[in-house]
Amino acid sequence: MLAPALRPASGPAARTTKVLSSPWSRLSVLLVLLAAAAAAVVVYEPQHLLSSGWPLRVAGPAAVALYAAGYGVCAAAFVPRPVLNLAAGALFGSHAGLVAALGGTVLGAGIAFTLGRVLGQDALRPLLRGRLIHAADGQLSRHGFRSMLAVRLFPGVPFAAANYCAAVSRMGYAPFLLATALGSVPNTAAYVVAGSRAGSPSSPVFLIALGFIVASGAVAAVVAWRKRHRLASG
Repeated sequence: MLAPALRPASGPAARTTKVLSSPWSRLSVLLVLLAAAAAAVVVYEPQHLLSSGWPLRVAGPAAVALYAAGYGVCAAAFVPRPVLNLAAGALFGSHAGLVAALGGTVLGAGIAFTLGRVLGQDALRPLLRGRLIHAADGQLSRHGFRSMLAVRLFPGVPFAAANYCAAVSRMGYAPFLLATALGSVPNTAAYVVAGSRAGSPSSPVFLIALGFIVASGAVAAVVAWRKRHRLASG
């Protein structure tokens, strides 16, 4: 005898599962998570906790790793990265602080990218409209590594916005994380060095780091303005 054909599950439980797994339901979960993260930052101000010292007696490589983990979570929750970078330099010095800040940067970008890709991409991609948005999406999808490298090198685009735009595009994980790691080095290093020398603001090292931060911001504004007009005309 032939085995009876399996029928798809039906009933309230199956319908509920289908609704909860729909793209718009996942996008709603993402929006709730982002709103909760932003509210937690406003209420608890974790950047002060990270910059004022450790609640536990942790030192050495373990402290650097712990700070990097906390940095990643805070960066994904919209704590400003310049504050975290300055705190890394003040707590660990230039070299270990740069390791902690870069590790946290990549971790925070990976968390945001994963949330955007899993919870938001299916719902948001059909909404991409307009020449400028299509051009930006095509640039990220076809030339992901070099586009993200440029975004990180010239920080004119906010960290969180770049993460979620990349997640909605078709960029892969590897080029996104590698471009984030490489492109974040100069600006992150400048903030970390400035944080490590904050006690002597008249020192040449501090002034050079501060000058680099100001110059990179000015260059980023010019590049963003030219890129916007190029995308609009293309």
